[in-house]
Amino acid sequence: MNKEQIHKIVTENPVVLFMKGTKTFPQCGFSGRTAQVLKACNVDFVDVNVLAEADTVPELRDYADWPTIPVVYIRGEFIGGCDITTEMYQAGELQAKLGDLIKAPA
Repeated sequence: MNKEQIHKIVTENPVVLFMKGTKTFPQCGFSGRTAQVLKACNVDFVDVNVLAEADTVPELRDYADWPTIPVVYIRGEFIGGCDITTEMYQAGELQAKLGDLIKAPA
């Protein structure tokens, strides 16, 4: 995956999680925890498995200017990785940033 493809995914989807594995089968604890935080916020999000293509990780690191996986984007804005996303969730900041993307309980 190249930077143009990453940019297209980030700008065309409200919430994107670049992770090792998928939201249903994470391949790393940090990716799994970040997916759980987004699920706890009750938002739909696109998961991109960075392990699917060998060039995705270096391209994403360059695009995001962030050294680790996972990486979260909300409305095209870089949010951060697992620790930042978790801290924002615990402080209520993530929910505020997600705003109208949060689905009402059924």
